[in-house]
Amino acid sequence: MKIEDEIKSTVELTMAKKVLLNLTFTRNVVGDSFLEIVKPYDISGEQYNVLRILRGQKGKPANMACIQERMLAKTSNTTRLVDKLLVKDLVVRKVCPENRRKMEITITEKGLKILEELDPILIEHENRFAEKLTTAELEQFNYLLEKYRS
Repeated sequence: MKIEDEIKSTVELTMAKKVLLNLTFTRNVVGDSFLEIVKPYDISGEQYNVLRILRGQKGKPANMACIQERMLAKTSNTTRLVDKLLVKDLVVRKVCPENRRKMEITITEKGLKILEELDPILIEHENRFAEKLTTAELEQFNYLLEKYRS
C-alpha cells in the first residue's frame, strides 16, 4: 500500500518526504511486531539489544562505553538499561580489577536462556518480512539503505 494511503494524506508529498515517511512508518510496523515478541519476556527492545551485545562478547565482560558504542539506538541510556537487566538477573556488573572506575558487565545464564528461546522466534520474524522480497531485492534494499544513511 502506498504511504499516502497508509497515512491518509490529502496533499501531494515530495519524493523526499515520501521516503522519510515510508522509513518511519515501516520501522514502526517492524518494531511493533518485534516488541510483541519480546514483551512476554519482560524486556524492551533496547534491553534485548544489550543482551545480544553481551552474548556476542562470548563470556568476556563489556564496559558501558563498549555497549553504548554498539547499541542500535545511540541515544539509549545504557546505565539505566543495565540497571534494569541487573534487577531481572539477566546480567551481572562488577568493578574492573585493573581500573576501579570502570564497570564490567556480563550476561548471566538466565539472560542467555532468554536469548536462546527468542532466537528461533526472531529468525521467523525476520524471515516473515524478508520473504516479501527476492534475495536480489534484499541486497539492493540493504545497499540503498546504507547509501541513504551515509
